[in-house]
Amino acid sequence: MEILEDRVYRVLWAVVDSYISNPDPVGSRYITRKYGFNLSPATIRNIMADLEEMGYLRQPHTSAGRVPTDKGYRFYVDTFERIKSGEVDEELFRELRNRLENIRNDINKLLDETTKTISEVTHYLGIAVPPKPDRTIFKRLNLYKYRDNKVATVLITEEGIIKNRIIELDPDISDRDLKRISDYLNDKFSGYTVDEIKKVLLKELESDRAICDRLISRAMKICEEVMYSGQEMVFISGLSGVLELPDFSDLERIRAIMRTIEDKHRIIKLLDMLTDDSGVKVVIGSENPVTGMMSLSLVASTYKEGDRQVGTIGIIGPTRMDYLRAMTIVDATARYISERLSER
Repeated sequence: MEILEDRVYRVLWAVVDSYISNPDPVGSRYITRKYGFNLSPATIRNIMADLEEMGYLRQPHTSAGRVPTDKGYRFYVDTFERIKSGEVDEELFRELRNRLENIRNDINKLLDETTKTISEVTHYLGIAVPPKPDRTIFKRLNLYKYRDNKVATVLITEEGIIKNRIIELDPDISDRDLKRISDYLNDKFSGYTVDEIKKVLLKELESDRAICDRLISRAMKICEEVMYSGQEMVFISGLSGVLELPDFSDLERIRAIMRTIEDKHRIIKLLDMLTDDSGVKVVIGSENPVTGMMSLSLVASTYKEGDRQVGTIGIIGPTRMDYLRAMTIVDATARYISERLSER
């Protein structure tokens, strides 16, 4: 981070903080009156002009005040004290506890309600990605003959994910075969991640010690179809609240947020980049590597089951975001979900 002279730093902080509170260009006289830096309006005006040349501020119209650029927001965020592990948003924790206590064993309902809650609290989009298939822990698989070559499957994971699917298998497969496959998977792989199961099954197929090649190959086919099937999920809540913000008064910004919601793959792609990082991450405007989201900011954090990072929770909003509050809320929410998952 670029080192700024103390008075320059204080003026930049004041402009960003003021603009986050009120989306009107910030003038030197306003900074002088509100913050009392013992500097004249002329001196502050010169500092703001210097900050504009350095890329931290911009002037939307001649003789108007200044507004922060993405670089200005980044400096503002980077100067926060790192959120301490003991700090929580107690009001948010109580709200989450009241809403989620009875659905903690269903991860999809848990995340859906969580995104609704943080969206209502922040007025931004609440987003969450459930545990990825290769990170989920297998608990049990039940198989039922449906008809002809169709088999009904019910997969249960340790995270509380339940997947129901109808898949196709050989028409000659019997109820006895299905029981042997489910018993084999349940007895041998309960407690394994899905990725680990796949690796073991591949080794079994290559080994002379395989119980039955046909049985294992069918088991592997079932695992792949049930666990890796369909599009990845992402929960998004709060569009109506976001559109009420003054930042989305123009049509282009409305289109940007609508495209983001419609193309959920964009959000998953961005959150995937943060999955292996711990703590709260902030992606501001043009820093966003995903085309179509460069006018928005993301604040996100991974949540855990025990020591394993399994999914991501966060908020998406305008670059004029209350970053400190957003970071505190996302951090508290991720830790709350982690606690619920680890209690089971």
